[in-house]
Amino acid sequence: MAAQDGSEVEGMEAEVTQKVPEVLCEAAGHGDVAGTEQASLTDGESTSTLTTAVSNGEESDEGKEMVEVKIIWNKNKYDLKIPLDGTGAKLKEKIHTLTGLPPAMQKVMYKGLLPEDKTLREIKVTNGAKIMVVGSTINDVLAVNTPKEVIQQEVKAEENKKEPLCRQKQHRKVLDKGKPDDVMPSVKGTKERLPTVPLSGMYNKSGGKVRLTFKLEQDQLWIGTKERTEKIPMGSIKNVVTEPIEGHEDYHMMAFQLGPTEASQYWVYWVPAQFVDAIKDTVLGKWQYF
Repeated sequence: MAAQDGSEVEGMEAEVTQKVPEVLCEAAGHGDVAGTEQASLTDGESTSTLTTAVSNGEESDEGKEMVEVKIIWNKNKYDLKIPLDGTGAKLKEKIHTLTGLPPAMQKVMYKGLLPEDKTLREIKVTNGAKIMVVGSTINDVLAVNTPKEVIQQEVKAEENKKEPLCRQKQHRKVLDKGKPDDVMPSVKGTKERLPTVPLSGMYNKSGGKVRLTFKLEQDQLWIGTKERTEKIPMGSIKNVVTEPIEGHEDYHMMAFQLGPTEASQYWVYWVPAQFVDAIKDTVLGKWQYF
């Protein structure tokens, strides 16, 4: 029985040995097919990648009818050669490459605003044509859109560098006369409505006495001197400038701008501080104290 079993085992081993080469051959055969398929697949991928690379790159202009134009932007001129059948949108992309100006921020003009969806042939662009471009780069926009607070601070800092008005020679000669004896009393740190009587006892630029009367029902400011009274419509006064008098901060010097330039300013000295805001608001039409 043992011998028989041994013979059966040997027979089985022989059978297995015979089948193994067949399996290996079949596997080898499949391997060849897989290899072929893999090679085909690899070749296919290479072809696809090459095609994608070409399609993702810039279109070749070879064989296309070209037109030469001159791009004018920000006082700069650029020569550009572009397909005649390219669209306005394509032209904007080329301009972006030349100038750094994003297409969305470009206004391109050739016989009017250039349409993005039409070709250069359709809008009859010819060789040597001048194409105007208007627009600002993002950096330019950011530089212009400076916060108002920053601008105001810069203006204020610049103003602080200037010599105070009361120290300037043209005003010094009036202020050196001293405070008028009959000037109205002042109250520093308060805001009052305009009095019902004229503000009097002040000096004008020539050193003469002046009084201010606010005729609200007539919308006029009367500036009176010994010689005459000027009746000025409040709507014609362009601006009011005021500054405390150094050493006498409870009084101000004040200018009414009667024309388009500062040369038309009418100066009044020793205005009581408590009426300054009311005067400005009344003359400039804000009416905060009435």
